[in-house]
Amino acid sequence: MAKSYIESLLGEHERIVYVARQHWFVLLSSITVELVMLVVIVAIGVALPLIFPVIGSTILLIIPLLLLIVPFLGGLRDTLTWWNRQYIITNRRVMHVSGVFSKNVTDSSLEKVNDVKLEQSAVGRMFNFGDIQILTASELGVANFQRIGEPIRFKTAMINAKEMLEHGEQVNMDLDDIPAMIAR
Repeated sequence: MAKSYIESLLGEHERIVYVARQHWFVLLSSITVELVMLVVIVAIGVALPLIFPVIGSTILLIIPLLLLIVPFLGGLRDTLTWWNRQYIITNRRVMHVSGVFSKNVTDSSLEKVNDVKLEQSAVGRMFNFGDIQILTASELGVANFQRIGEPIRFKTAMINAKEMLEHGEQVNMDLDDIPAMIAR
């Protein structure tokens, strides 16, 4: 079986610990324009035959149907972009992978991670999304993961993977018991 793009990026004995994406609010906000366009085009498609009954109804039906392609393709592009933007923690590094056809991969070794900053607004806390800043000792210095879904879980997984790497232990985390981990 062929390897996925992400699997092809992994080194020997490297394995994925956690995968996250931006919160679905990001997708919803990016396709809102397309949804509004769909509603407007459908409304125009319904109104045109009523306003211009003289012109053939087939032509007035075909024009809005052709126009529906534009918001559909825009929504498809936004969905693919959202789906292919991944934040990955392996047992050795943190990776940000984006792009549908041409890929952009940024990674930081867990050994070089100095600090992790989590920011959540009130809305972010209610809907479980936030921003993660990873401060590293590399040239880039800071990696920003914006509006990531389940940011506490991501941060916990990364800190645990870093600790396991430093102590030479296997990463075997119970991510469902995050409140207990935070309490420690």
